[in-house]
Amino acid sequence: MSVLTRLDESPFRVVDWEPDIAQMLDEHHLVAWSGIARRRVHFAASLAHFLNLQPDAEVCPLYGRFITDLDSFCHQLERVLPGIPIKRKIDGPDGLVALLRSRHALNIRSASRFRYYIWNDADVLLKADHKLFGRLVDVLAGVAAEAEFASDELLLIQRAAIIGSPLLEIYAQNAKGQFRSWYDDGLGEPFWQMVSGLESPPILQYQIDLLTKGKSVS
Repeated sequence: MSVLTRLDESPFRVVDWEPDIAQMLDEHHLVAWSGIARRRVHFAASLAHFLNLQPDAEVCPLYGRFITDLDSFCHQLERVLPGIPIKRKIDGPDGLVALLRSRHALNIRSASRFRYYIWNDADVLLKADHKLFGRLVDVLAGVAAEAEFASDELLLIQRAAIIGSPLLEIYAQNAKGQFRSWYDDGLGEPFWQMVSGLESPPILQYQIDLLTKGKSVS
C-alpha cells in the first residue's frame, strides 16, 4: 500500500498532527471528542502508535466499550500494568491508586519515564455512571500530579488521553466535573489538590473534528 493511499484513507486533512498532540501531553492530560466514530478510532490508534515509538515510553490502552463499572476498569488495568491483582476499590494499598503508582522494569530494559493511558470510548462509562467516571478521571490526574510534584522517587510522567463522543464536551462544561476540578470528598481541601498544590487538574480539551478542516492543532 502506498503512502498516498494511506493518506487518502485517513479521515483527517491535517497531516502529521500526532507530534502536536503529543506536545500537549507534555504538561497536560487530554480530553478529545468527535461525533463520528471513525474519526475517534483513527485518532486513538494513530496517537497510540506515535507514542509507542517514543523512547522510554509505555502506552496502556483502555477499551472503554467494555468499561461500565469499577470492576471492568480495574480488569483492564491489570492487563496492561504489571503487578499483583487489586481489589475493586479506589484507595488503599491493594486498590486502584496503588496500581497506578506502581512502576516496574524488566531485566532487559530500564523503567519507563513516560506512561500514557489511551482511554477509548470513555463516554460509555460516563453515560453508565458519571460519578464513577469523575472519580476515575480524578485518580488518573491525581496520581500523575503526585508523581510530579510530591514524590521523591524517580520521576514517571503519566498522562491520560480520554477519547469519546461529544458527551465528553458536555461533561467538560460542568465546573464541578473532574475535567475542571478535583473531586470533592466533603472533608475540606480536595485530596489531590492538597498533595500536588495544583488548584485544578491539568486537562486540555480538544475537538478531533478540527483535524478535518485543514486547521493546525493548537
